[in-house]
Amino acid sequence: MSNLADKVAKLHEPMDKTLLRVLSLVLGFMHVGLVMWDPEAYHGAIGGFNAVIAPALIWAMCSSMVYGVGFKPIKWYWQVLFSPYFSLAILTYLTVLYFM
Repeated sequence: MSNLADKVAKLHEPMDKTLLRVLSLVLGFMHVGLVMWDPEAYHGAIGGFNAVIAPALIWAMCSSMVYGVGFKPIKWYWQVLFSPYFSLAILTYLTVLYFM
């Protein structure tokens, strides 16, 4: 691994907890289920889909699955792309929007 990959892996080390992985999977599956079950209701609850929310939702759901199952990319750019920091933040934000 490159030096940059080691640094990114070290940055993700605090997130390497089973409880966080389970939370990530639960949030990811919950949002997938909500979108698939009734997209109109989900759309209304989060304030609508737009050019930022829709891609962020799709990316965060995919990223949460990658992180949740325990897959650890080797290359630094894949580690950054599938970072649990971003996906959990987005899914938490959307969960708060949905339930408020």
